[in-house]
Amino acid sequence: MNTTRRRFIRTTAGAAFAGPAATRAANLNGKGQHACIGVGGMGWNDFNKFKSHGKTEVVAICDVDSNRLAKASREVPDARTYSDWRELLAKEGDRIDSVNVTVPDHMHFSIAMTAVQSGKHVYCQKPLCHDVAEVRLLTEATRKAGVKTQLGTQAAAGNGDRTFVHWVKSGVIGKIQRVVLCSNRPGAIKSYRFVGPRPGKPEKAPDHLNWDLWTGTAPVRPYAPGIYHPAKWRSWLDFGTGWSGDIGCHVFDATWKALGLTAPKTVSARVQESWKQSEIRRGDTWPQSDHITWVFPGTGMTEKDEITVEWFDGLFYPPADVQALVPTKPYPPESAMLIGTEGAIILPNGQMPTLLPPEKFKSVEAPKLEPRDHYHHFCDAIHGTARNESYFEQTGPMTEAILLGTVAIRTPDTLLKWDAEKMAITNNSAADNLLSRNYRKGWSVAGF
Repeated sequence: MNTTRRRFIRTTAGAAFAGPAATRAANLNGKGQHACIGVGGMGWNDFNKFKSHGKTEVVAICDVDSNRLAKASREVPDARTYSDWRELLAKEGDRIDSVNVTVPDHMHFSIAMTAVQSGKHVYCQKPLCHDVAEVRLLTEATRKAGVKTQLGTQAAAGNGDRTFVHWVKSGVIGKIQRVVLCSNRPGAIKSYRFVGPRPGKPEKAPDHLNWDLWTGTAPVRPYAPGIYHPAKWRSWLDFGTGWSGDIGCHVFDATWKALGLTAPKTVSARVQESWKQSEIRRGDTWPQSDHITWVFPGTGMTEKDEITVEWFDGLFYPPADVQALVPTKPYPPESAMLIGTEGAIILPNGQMPTLLPPEKFKSVEAPKLEPRDHYHHFCDAIHGTARNESYFEQTGPMTEAILLGTVAIRTPDTLLKWDAEKMAITNNSAADNLLSRNYRKGWSVAGF
């Protein structure tokens, strides 16, 4: 582990638990007092979901884009409004119980950790953080603080994911031999994955967008219309975590739970040749296609003492022998396939799983599960009536593994050895240095 990260972890660990214990905001109607940080794009959906919970009241909203803020404010005219999340958390104090963090990846840790330090329950969109080191620190902080948390893996609450977990854990397809995850969503490359290069000529940001606040912890970059805000930021190393970081948490979640996986032993990746050969693209953007391979310690659900998990996205597709297991075509473009000693199971993202071959398992019935809303389940957990399914102590280690995959993408064709206890890549210093980053001056979390 490099000296900078060692110091970062030590000082953060001390700071993370210095805040007050979770407190209940004063209110007369018994409703949880909630603040939405980020109310545009995905944040608009999150805002409406929290607003619809019968025992939750959205009392504060924040966005760096005043147009988005105004739109949300019309829905909750009594809510207090902010453009800077730091001001919101400082001024709201014990007037709020919980927050949701629905902003670009590079700002997840700073906002979520500050909220945890203030004793707030936290819902955070995926991936949990931008960097591996951030995930570890935030996971540990929430465990010590005892707050309720939820990662934005919406399908985890659905009958599809829960049925998948039930069937695998019940041994319906035997011991697991192989795992293949993929996200080859049609049109995604063209629509969301920017090739670059970085815009060189500075342009003035529109008056409704505070570009400095949007940039936050990342290095200063010239504003360019349509290149970062509102959607293509995921393609840039500074702001996003690429396609595997974005969608990986959705596709991996049920498999992680079903197999009871822990930290991987190794990880490697191959990427598209055009990205690998371009120094400019490798320095700025994520590749449009990649194939990640992890080797995890085996569990009670696996056939051997190791289990290989593969991820395919973009123009890297699951192998033909895996695709051949699905009788209907095309192969589900965003899905998790587990191959066991007695059969296989495939889970298209957000849908019901299918046991394979279908004729062998036609008598197997799906479990009877109560309906569950991902967002409301988090709110219910705050009120003490439920244990929500994607809390950080469960999803944090999974996110670490996924982000280790993004480190492997940036050091392609190299087997990286992972020491989870030391939080270090032991055989490649260049990759080890990618586990954390330096924040822009003035943007460190209070107490670091």
